Amino acid sequence: MSKQPEHLNKLDQEGDIAADYLEELLDIADLDGDIEIGVEADRATVGIVSDDGGDRRLKRLIGRRGEALDALQELTRLVVQQETGERSRLMLDILGYRAAHREEIAAIAREAIEHVEETGEPVSMKPMNPFERKVVHDVVAKAGLISDSSGTGPNRHVVISLPDDLDEEYDDTENSPEEYVESGESSDSANSVDSVDSVDSIPSAESGDEDADE
Repeated sequence: MSKQPEHLNKLDQEGDIAADYLEELLDIADLDGDIEIGVEADRATVGIVSDDGGDRRLKRLIGRRGEALDALQELTRLVVQQETGERSRLMLDILGYRAAHREEIAAIAREAIEHVEETGEPVSMKPMNPFERKVVHDVVAKAGLISDSSGTGPNRHVVISLPDDLDEEYDDTENSPEEYVESGESSDSANSVDSVDSVDSIPSAESGDEDADE
């Protein structure tokens, strides 16, 4: 039997440490949930899941717009780092919140990509947290377009544009629709693509820290 690559062994170890910590936390809080461990995109993943009709109180660990989930993820990463001595990029999900949120943001990104391809004009997305920006970067890269993060702090957002070698094909200088692009010097996010603010049906993130976002 071939040995598993060393980096996968480390990720499995991270998942095991995180699972032990989260199981103890659930016991202390008297919450009923199962732990799933995996590896995705070279990082350990841990999910707290529940069967249909399970403990709905688990949603409290997600919080408004995923704030509680983000905080719990950071605590879990610190626990893993304390055990391994190395910084952890582990991703935590609860009741599939991040997975659902990722799909919502991906759909928004695809809509913006379509607009860029049709007009040749760059699109400035609404400010997003690191998780959301990472999702947009991944979708844009898959579509063969260019994406860059711009701005600082809560105003940090993604700008989507055509590859340099395609820009010359477009001479149309008409302004893009206001719902996509911030015009002039205005930084009003209401004039750009709608982000998570339009998604009220999801229990409450991605802000999960995504180190790949620049």
